[in-house]
Amino acid sequence: MAKSDNGIHILQGLLVFGNVVIGMCGIALTAECIFFVSDPHGLYPLLEATENDDIYAAAWIGIFVGFALFALSILGIIGVIKSNRTLLLVYIILMLITYAFEMASCITAATHRDFLTPNLFLKQMLERYNKLETVNNNDKWMTEGVTKTWDKLMLQNQCCGVRGPSDWQEYTSAFRSTHSDADFPWPRNCCVLDARGSPVNLDGCKLGVPGYYNSNGCYDAISGPMNTHAWGVAWFGFAILCWTFCVLLGTMFYWSRIEY
Repeated sequence: MAKSDNGIHILQGLLVFGNVVIGMCGIALTAECIFFVSDPHGLYPLLEATENDDIYAAAWIGIFVGFALFALSILGIIGVIKSNRTLLLVYIILMLITYAFEMASCITAATHRDFLTPNLFLKQMLERYNKLETVNNNDKWMTEGVTKTWDKLMLQNQCCGVRGPSDWQEYTSAFRSTHSDADFPWPRNCCVLDARGSPVNLDGCKLGVPGYYNSNGCYDAISGPMNTHAWGVAWFGFAILCWTFCVLLGTMFYWSRIEY
């Protein structure tokens, strides 16, 4: 039984409230991470082809942590209400383990932002877009994924290349090896298209006449959603960690005050 004084009862109420918040945050974190790994913007093939999709690994960890926080918050509430030392000890140990996993998830998501540079996506686009000769089935699958993703990006966002159409002219690429500069200086999806999906003026697009081709790059359309999700997973996770840290300290103190 806990020592029956007003201070302990107040602490008991605060710990119950703290665990309710942790449980709600766990559900929210799980929902956020599930939304992210569902790839609503269809950008995962670009990250997968870079062979560094750690940001998705961070989100998967976030899903596990969210479920764990929700379950442990219930355990913590029961342990506090019943003043059960065994339940609270299990709660503290499991929460510390979960805490470590969430910290790893947050750090991974936060640091991954520096990895998403224009040169990374430029190199990948030049090497894989419309590449005909592949080494193996995995390489073929990644190449097809990159090509389809870039086609969709340029079509939906009315953009061309990473920094702009000049990417296709200034660098050697798999696309250039199958298309002469005179025939098509950049992919067809760089052209301004009509409602039927045909170039408004094909010759004007080939010649680079303003108004007939998309002159802006696609980097913002790639990095924007990825950075938003990365910061969401990271900073919401850090906020949860700060709150959980305070609740854990209070729970440890409360555990120490429970009589054998």
